[in-house]
Formats: sequence, C-alpha cells, structure tokens
Amino acid sequence: MSTPPTPAPAPASPQAGGRASMKKELPERFRNHRHVWVVVELERGEVHPVSWELLGEGRKLADRLGVDLAGVVMGPPTEATRRAAGEAFCYGADLVYLAEHPVLAQYRTEAYARALTDICESYKPEILLLGATTLGRDLAGAVATTLLTGLTADCTELAVDQDGSLAATRPTFGGSLLCTIYTLNFRPQMATVRPRVFALPPRVETPVGRIVLHTVQFAEEDIVTKVLDFVPDALTAKSQLAYADVVVAGGLGLQQQENFQLVKQLAATLGAEYGGSRPLVQKGWIPADRQIGQTGKTIRPRVYIAAGISGAIQHRVGVEGADLIVAINTDPNAPIYDFAHVGIVADAVQILPALTRAFTRRLSFTRLAG
Repeated sequence: MSTPPTPAPAPASPQAGGRASMKKELPERFRNHRHVWVVVELERGEVHPVSWELLGEGRKLADRLGVDLAGVVMGPPTEATRRAAGEAFCYGADLVYLAEHPVLAQYRTEAYARALTDICESYKPEILLLGATTLGRDLAGAVATTLLTGLTADCTELAVDQDGSLAATRPTFGGSLLCTIYTLNFRPQMATVRPRVFALPPRVETPVGRIVLHTVQFAEEDIVTKVLDFVPDALTAKSQLAYADVVVAGGLGLQQQENFQLVKQLAATLGAEYGGSRPLVQKGWIPADRQIGQTGKTIRPRVYIAAGISGAIQHRVGVEGADLIVAINTDPNAPIYDFAHVGIVADAVQILPALTRAFTRRLSFTRLAG
C-alpha cells in the first residue's frame, strides 16, 4: 500500500516572508541608536510649519516606541534660533539638540550636512524625519549618503511595526501604487514628508525643556560655497495653496483652457485659492506652483472643490486630508468619487457658473443682513 505524498508547506505571504528574509541581526554599532528626531527647518529666521507637523507625527512614533521625541535646531546664534528651539517643546518635543554658529546663518548643503551628520553620530537617533521641502530634500539626501543609511522620500504615512521598525509609505510607479519601505539593517531610519500631509498639532504653551548644546566643529573657511545674495522666488508670494482654507481646482474635464476661468471665478467669489491637476500643468494651462497632487502641492483645506478631475492616486495623495471634498465629474465611475464626501455627476462647465452665481447671491444677502 503506497503512502500518500506529504503535502508541500504553504508558502509564506510575500510581506511576511519578504520581511523575514530581508531582516538580519542589527549590527552591534547600531544597537544603541534610540529616540525619534525631527529636524526643525529654520531659514532666514522663520520655521517652516512642516516642522511642527512632523513633531506631531513624531510624538505618536515616540510614544509607540517608548522613547523620547527630540527636535534638532541649527542656525546662527540669534534670538530667532533660540525661539525656534523653545517652540519645539510647545509641539511635543521632550528635548532639543541646538547647534548655533555663524557658519549656519544661511543654508548651505555642506555646512548643514556636516553639522547634522556630527549631531547624529554623537547622539545616535533611531529615526530621523525631515520635511520634504527644497531645503529638507537637499539636506536629507546629503546626510543619508554621509551616514550610509536608507532614506524614504515624500512619505504619505509613517508607522512603527510590531518589531519597532519604521514603516514609511510613499507613492511609487508614477503614483499608481503605494509602497511601504523599511530600513531594517541600518540606522538612523530616515524619511522626508511633504508639508500638509499631516495635520498641524495644537500648540500647547510649555516651559522650555532640556536643551543639548552641540558645538560646531568647523569654521567658515572650511566651507567651499559662499552665499553672495538672496533673491526670493516671486512665485512664492502668489500661491498659498498648501495653507488655504478653501481651494477650487480644475482638470481635463474642463475641456478647453478658456474654461479654466470658471475655476478662477468661483475661487475669487469664495476668497479661495485655485489650482489644478498635473495634466493642466503639462498642457500649459496653469503654472507649476498651482499643481495639486503627488508631484505638486499637498493641501488640507476645510473645503476642496474638484471640477473635472478624475481623481487618480497621484491627485488623491495631495488632497485626501481635506475636511470636505466636493467632486464634479460627468463620469459616475470616476475614482474621485471613492474618496469625495459630496459628488455631483454633471458637466463642470455648466455647474461652476451656477455655483458662482449661487455663492454670489448668498454672500450679497449675508452682507446686507449684517
């Protein structure tokens, strides 16, 4: 009598098997890396709001790991630099690493990368977060290269898994997929996050806590690049999409470039900012600083009106933090209806003028009544 063959073991899930096969014993030199750090971006005396957003998210990660949350402040020895260090405690930091030196008066990759690398090597963070701004992206890449560690850029979600590893999620393949990336065998685990991906935490008036002063070990003559002048970008003053309360945007469903004026008219009536999807930038209908989505601006308005936008994942990533999303599209199966709060299946070219007239009447009545 023959014995039936032994069934082959069921294959492990790709995620579990992949993690198990990739993870090695963390090298001894990395085992004393602890705590979650956020680089507080300070430029020309002003802190970028993404720093406070990251402290809010970093607080959650630190609590999950049972470690401290630290802010890292680098800048010239001025009141603005010290004020930024103090403000970090109001947004959840347990301590602040402060590096003050005239060589850090203006952002330069070499100076800031050397300073941050030295702070990391001295105090050994487990997780290091930066804003995915022009400055933050430049600095993060330089520091990750110097520290020989991994960097996950433009994250839309951060979490800590069961074994304490940072799970950093970002769009990939042109935004068609979301992938979660782990830096399993190196430290620190680094990630950048775009402004407005996370909500701004409430500011809590808090006394200044422990500040660790870090001495900068180099001088001006050690830095090759010099700042001769600062010329602000004229576009910066025009578009405030990331921090607008109301945003109206258009997509290819508007059919013609002239119809984009309907978006502008509604935005003007509501006192809102206006923007559009990536195809409109590619067609030259709107400037790049008005693009909303994965490769444009991330927004978190109270109200977002999307007219003629299909809602591909590239766009969803940039808008899903809005409190109320109103979608107008002729296609009832458009992806945007999967995450919109209110949907209007109609031609945006017809609906936008009607909305503008209705809001104009409502606002006029409110002013008269007031």
